[in-house]
Amino acid sequence: QVQLVESGGGLVQPGGSLRLSCAASGSIFSINAMGWYRQAPGKQREFVAAINWSGGVISYADSVKGRFTIARDNAKNTVYLQMNSLKPEDTAVYYCAAGGSYVSIAEERGVDYWGKGTLVTVSS
Repeated sequence: QVQLVESGGGLVQPGGSLRLSCAASGSIFSINAMGWYRQAPGKQREFVAAINWSGGVISYADSVKGRFTIARDNAKNTVYLQMNSLKPEDTAVYYCAAGGSYVSIAEERGVDYWGKGTLVTVSS
C-alpha cells in the first residue's frame, strides 16, 4: 500500500555530514508520521527520529539529539534526516519508517511500513 524509498547513504569521515531522504508513494493517506530507524552490525534496530506529518511534532533518540535534524516536505511526501558531526558509532543501515495509527512510530509496534534501508558508514 505504501512504498518507502531511501537515498543518500554513503561513506563519510568522522565529523562530517550526510543527508538522507525518504520518499513515500502509494496510499499516502494511510500514514500520519514518518521517521528513521537504524541497525548497526550485531545490534538491534533502534529508533532515530520521527516527525508527525500533520502537526510537526518531532522526536529524537538521545544518542542523536543535537546532531541530527529531521524535516519534512508535505508536498513531496518526503522526510529528510540531516546528520551532522557524525561519529563512527553512527555507522548503520538506516531505515525509513512510516505509520498511520495512534501509536507513535518511535515504538516499532507503531511502524506500519519500512523502507529497504540505506547504508551509512562513518570511517576514516
